[in-house]
Amino acid sequence: MKKIGLLFIGLFISISVVGQSKSSDAKKLLDEVSSKMGAYKNMVIGFNSSLVNKAAGITNDPPIRGEITLSGEKYNLDYLGNTFIFDGKKLVVINQDEKEVSITNGNIEEEDGFIYPSKLLTFYKEGYNYTMGDLKNSNGRKVQYINLTPIDSNSDIVKVQLGIDAKTKHIYKLTQIGSNGAETTFTITKFKSDQPISEKTFSFDKAKYTKLGYYID
Repeated sequence: MKKIGLLFIGLFISISVVGQSKSSDAKKLLDEVSSKMGAYKNMVIGFNSSLVNKAAGITNDPPIRGEITLSGEKYNLDYLGNTFIFDGKKLVVINQDEKEVSITNGNIEEEDGFIYPSKLLTFYKEGYNYTMGDLKNSNGRKVQYINLTPIDSNSDIVKVQLGIDAKTKHIYKLTQIGSNGAETTFTITKFKSDQPISEKTFSFDKAKYTKLGYYID
């Protein structure tokens, strides 16, 4: 009986050590990704997004395409028929279909917990526990996955899986699973860094949209 008890203790310690090792490896890789991608002056990223909720019978096929230009906190995002422009202080949302423009102070995308395309490269820096996942082949590239779980037990997101290109150390894919069972996946299809980008990319030309007949709130 004593030997069995010692075996259980040894097994528990081994599992704990392995768990700590996986967490440490995951943090090391995330820090490497953050350091490399954070060193770019700007990034232009094309992506596909898909939503699947089997319980609700929801799936978008083909995936929705989008593109985002990032420079520090500033970004210009084309997604879901809208253009989002954030200059570091104000967020402008241009609805192309309805010809409406809304302007708010601050970045409201940070408030609801959803991981928007503008946060693909930074969301994991706080609020998550993480462990190393599987290394998989995807379209001829090796992708190392990291599993993240929110520290906040009341979060609307229950799990995130982040895929990192093992060669470039760039983020390749992100899948977030909501408490309602919905799975949202972003897959990066194009990546360019340190491009010649005008500052006008991150500014809103009010006169232009007024002439085009847009309603500006």
